[in-house]
Amino acid sequence: MLRNYLKIAFRNLWRHRVFSFINIMGLTVGMTACLLIFLYVRFEWSYDRFHTKADRIYRIVADIKTPTETIPADRPAWAVPSHVQLDFSEVEAFTRVLPDNVLFRKGDVKFTELKTLWVDSTFFNIFSLKLLKGDPHTALREPFSVVLSESAAKKYFGKEDPMGQTILATGEAIPAIVTGVMQDMPQNTQVNGDILLSMSSITLKWAKGIDDQWSNYSPYAYILLKPGADPKAMEKRFPAFLEKWAGKEMRQSQMFVTLKLEQLKEVYLHSSRGQLAEGSQLGNIRNVYIFSIIAAFILIIACINFVNLTTARATERAREVGIRKVAGAVKTQLARQFIGESVVICFIAFLLTLGLSALLLPSFNHLAGKTISEGIFTNSSLLLLLLGAGMVIGLLAGIYPAFVLAAFKPIEVLKGRFATGSKGSVLRKGLVISQFAISTALIIGTIIVYTQMSYMRNRSLGFNKDQVLVVDTDGDKKTSALQETIAHLPGVKASSSSGSVPGSEHQGAYSELENVKGDLQVTNLDLYFVDFDYIPLYNIQMAAGRPFDPKFKTDSSQAMILNEAAVRMLGYHSPDQAVGKRFKQWGHEGKIIGVIKDFHYKSLQQPIKPLSMRMEWPRFKLISVKISPDNLKRTISAIEKEFKTAIPNRPFSYYFLDEYFNRQYQNEERFGKLFLNFAILAIFISCLGLLGLASYSTMQRTREIGIRKVMGASVSNIINLLSKEFLKLVAISFFIAAPLAWYFMHKWLNDFAYRTSISWWIFAAAGILALLIAVFTISFQAFKAAMSNPVKALRTE
Repeated sequence: MLRNYLKIAFRNLWRHRVFSFINIMGLTVGMTACLLIFLYVRFEWSYDRFHTKADRIYRIVADIKTPTETIPADRPAWAVPSHVQLDFSEVEAFTRVLPDNVLFRKGDVKFTELKTLWVDSTFFNIFSLKLLKGDPHTALREPFSVVLSESAAKKYFGKEDPMGQTILATGEAIPAIVTGVMQDMPQNTQVNGDILLSMSSITLKWAKGIDDQWSNYSPYAYILLKPGADPKAMEKRFPAFLEKWAGKEMRQSQMFVTLKLEQLKEVYLHSSRGQLAEGSQLGNIRNVYIFSIIAAFILIIACINFVNLTTARATERAREVGIRKVAGAVKTQLARQFIGESVVICFIAFLLTLGLSALLLPSFNHLAGKTISEGIFTNSSLLLLLLGAGMVIGLLAGIYPAFVLAAFKPIEVLKGRFATGSKGSVLRKGLVISQFAISTALIIGTIIVYTQMSYMRNRSLGFNKDQVLVVDTDGDKKTSALQETIAHLPGVKASSSSGSVPGSEHQGAYSELENVKGDLQVTNLDLYFVDFDYIPLYNIQMAAGRPFDPKFKTDSSQAMILNEAAVRMLGYHSPDQAVGKRFKQWGHEGKIIGVIKDFHYKSLQQPIKPLSMRMEWPRFKLISVKISPDNLKRTISAIEKEFKTAIPNRPFSYYFLDEYFNRQYQNEERFGKLFLNFAILAIFISCLGLLGLASYSTMQRTREIGIRKVMGASVSNIINLLSKEFLKLVAISFFIAAPLAWYFMHKWLNDFAYRTSISWWIFAAAGILALLIAVFTISFQAFKAAMSNPVKALRTE
């Protein structure tokens, strides 16, 4: 029986090759898109879940309430984790993690490692990272101990065994002993580093007593709770804990802290408090949900195609069903046969999906910006899951057509009185509307995403980032002298030294500023350390007062410049009112000499915050160079030569500011590209279904078309006749899709502090595009039918 079912199934597939191809191709593309999205979503969900103790690892974060705002900090004070372990029996262990860019040297090999982490000795007790050499309990106990990743070990030591050897760390060339080699950390973790340095180097050597500081916020803090511990109960006891250890200090500084716990495995997708290190990216749970919905929509569209084409061809199978019923076949046997045919189609689509997915996976990894999977065939459980999903799709998509076909009445069918009826037609129309509503919504969404990306790239930032090359000296003492030398090189228009540039990390400083009432108002200000040339080089506009000027000797130690956001925070109605007011910040006192206009020194996803600028030469670590576009390579080579002469022990490192600043939008750029590609796939599958239905509709109306042509109908009349019914369905789908797309994309745009508006032209463009796609899909079949010989059509009938 099974063999007979399979023989009939393959015979029908071959007989109706065009419809079989459309069905299989639609399911293949749909299943491939779903598989790739599934791999992406699974990877995003997997962040930090591979740790064996992930359920018990928590990150300590803090809300810092000042008289003007509440700052959501992604780390607590230095003293918090060690004192939490003292006072809370629920805590099994803690580790601090301090990301840093550290210079390492071994002979002639030297690199500034951007993924260096200073960590406590308990690091390997908390995180499930494999140590290939060394003792995980003691490897990071002593000061200036270093654990290298496999890649870092090969970079500095080649094939030598690095254990026990010395590597020079930091710009001061401090000897560090290699005490361990660890497996390269996986991509799906926020706590990601290539080199680990012992935290005791800081706490026991460089900054003794820092473990008792309650106002210094530098390292991230992670705690491992004992089994059965209740994190919510701990949070309720944090106020009393802080009052005990830091109550007096909080009242004096007017900065009141609330500690909270974030489960490590939830940080990547659910936290909004920033990422572990500069250049790393947080995920976005909303984007994960969006892609999951898109995957479901694509699969639904593919299944709709299958149901539509199968039920549309019901009349062709009607005589077969009638004969089988007369011969004794019962309804369930017929249903099994048609469901079996559906499963066969899905199995073929499954095999093609494997090949297509394997072919597209490298490109998809590149598009996603991460290796979401090494290969389709490396995971047997994934293959079984996909096969099972394919079979389930075959069953679900085949049930309705199977029972429709099996329900035909044999007497009426064999007498030739069978007609498909209005119910089937209504269903098919409804499914076509659903398909194109989804596709049109995706078109609208794609246009809005790219409009927002264009808005962010082209919006005026309030400063000039073009043709600015930034040289990283890592805070070397010769930074300012090197900047003076670079300023006189051919091709260099201007240069400036600073601690930060737009888009980079910067300090946050406890500050006291004179407000509109004349009081010194406590606040936490973002802080840029800049020199005399910084403001003119970046063409930042003054709103009041003046910029830093070498003619005023006090500017280097007793002057501050604020932005307009800081002035508004202090209650002043105009920038001029703030000029001449007092400030205190990090041991410095003086006057506000000027106010700059607000500029976007962070991503457009964030509002412009209060910013202060001061001069402090030892904190300069970056040189901004405004260069001429002519002879660019020669200019960079000249800068490199001067760098190596002035700072021979450091590698020459530079970047262009416009590229560096736009790096903040990597996640959004990738989201836009992924969204576009999957939208195209959804539209393609919808067009396949529309093409199939148009082909079938044309075939069913062959006699009618022939008669109309004999009666004098023109080619345009025939094309209009065959097209208008489908175009009406597409128009209806637009009116369903438009409000839904507006609602969901409006919510997506709310993640951006500065965003484009959803204009009417977006919907008009999407509607016209959907109609054009439908017209193009239908027109080929309609034109072919209109140009056919009517005599031949009538003779065939």
